[in-house]
Amino acid sequence: MNKLFFRLLVLLMSLSLIGIILVQVYWFNSSFKNNDEQFKFHVKQVIGNVAEKLQNREAYSFYDKYNHYKDSTGKIPKRDDLLEFYYVQKNPKTNQTIIYSNSIISEDFKISAGLFDKKFDTESFKNFNSRRVTEVYNKNSLDNSSIQQSLIPDVKIEKSGNLDILDNAQFEIFFKDIASAMPLQERISKEVLRDIIKKELEEYGVKTKFEFGILSNGIQTKVKSDNFMYVKDATYSIPIFTDNEGNEKYKLLVYFPHKKKFLLSELVSITILSIIFTLIIIIAYTTALNQLIRQRQISEIKTDFINNMTHEFKTPIATINLALDAIRNPKIIEDKEKVFKYLEMIRDENKRMHAQVENVLRISKLEKKELNIIKESSDIEEVINDAIEHVNLILEDREGTIDIHFGAVRKTVLLNDVHFTNVIVNILENAIKYTPGIPKIDIYTENIKDMVLIKIKDNGVGMSKIAQKRIFEKFYREHTGDIHNVKGHGLGLAYVKRIVDDHNGQIYVESEKGKGSTFIIKLPLIN
Repeated sequence: MNKLFFRLLVLLMSLSLIGIILVQVYWFNSSFKNNDEQFKFHVKQVIGNVAEKLQNREAYSFYDKYNHYKDSTGKIPKRDDLLEFYYVQKNPKTNQTIIYSNSIISEDFKISAGLFDKKFDTESFKNFNSRRVTEVYNKNSLDNSSIQQSLIPDVKIEKSGNLDILDNAQFEIFFKDIASAMPLQERISKEVLRDIIKKELEEYGVKTKFEFGILSNGIQTKVKSDNFMYVKDATYSIPIFTDNEGNEKYKLLVYFPHKKKFLLSELVSITILSIIFTLIIIIAYTTALNQLIRQRQISEIKTDFINNMTHEFKTPIATINLALDAIRNPKIIEDKEKVFKYLEMIRDENKRMHAQVENVLRISKLEKKELNIIKESSDIEEVINDAIEHVNLILEDREGTIDIHFGAVRKTVLLNDVHFTNVIVNILENAIKYTPGIPKIDIYTENIKDMVLIKIKDNGVGMSKIAQKRIFEKFYREHTGDIHNVKGHGLGLAYVKRIVDDHNGQIYVESEKGKGSTFIIKLPLIN
């Protein structure tokens, strides 16, 4: 996968993920706004129904009293016919005449003033009734002038009743006049009002806490809930108890203190699922991206490793071939001193290849936990001295020096001498290898609580911040491409890290580019 294609792929994946998140946010905002609009619509319907029910409830209450007190004085109402009209239908075949008559009757009656809570004894009111009569005459010739004659019909059907439209209109007018003069507390109580509002809200699925109050000409009345407060943009209002002139003296106000919480609760389940799935996508994307980047890095590292390992093996193999060719020379084979010299060279190169193979196998065994490490009580300073002996020849060849500064009073630790000696040797070899000039190495020991601290400081090329974070990874070398001015294959410090971890210790590096590096190892002491 080339670099441009990889970057394009990462960009497209990132844009897709951001797009999914933005769509989720947009959906949530849209759903919340829709729920808010639906909530407003339902609340307006609710308070409209409440206003209508309050009006009807008051009307029914008055109507009951009206019927109870009507004509309560015992006097017979005075009746007057206001209007009477006739309709005559003749059937020539049957010689039958049908007369339809309809009349409106006015009744004057008295009602006890107890209905209105007034000081007077009675009040005068009118009531309107209707009377419908159907008369059938057989074998009689009638004309319009004979309708008023006293004739006995063969069939007579008579019906009477209230004039509903007139009666209701009359009742509504006088009950509104009476009700408007009454105190608000006598017209409705806060308990009844709460129950009506609650029932209406539940019918529309609005199950959240509400506060209510009634204003009289903009002034708060006593008919209100305990925690009612007027919030300008969050309070819903509607006129109630409108009088005959259309005056809107009273207003019902309803406020929902937990409105936002209620709206969010309707989205909470789907929102949680949406967040969970989005997080899963983000985690999967991040993991996949990390794996892609890691695989790419591993591919680059392995390529460098193979190139370096090829170079590492190519040199000793070429040296061995040259030595063997030299030994075959008749002039050389008779010179035992030169033969031994070439044989020594072959052995050294063979050891070098063997050491590299062993290093690779050792790391593999450490990863599989197949390397048997037996630990014994040892003096850490003796282990350091042994390691110095191993690198003395290389150091002398570079004319370098190692200065020791042993300051640890307690220095007995539980470790494997062979493997821990290799740890110190690896660090010292790197210090020599990565120093362009004359190597100067300082080794310090000191005690910190129940630990012994080992510092190995060099004057080498140092390393970048990125290299410091990854220096202990297998196959990692600070990327220089296929350059072999410094031999190595990125396994030495990975091995060092594994061994230190196996000894319950810690290792880290402090370095600055061009100013050398300091490797710090902490190991627990034997109590």
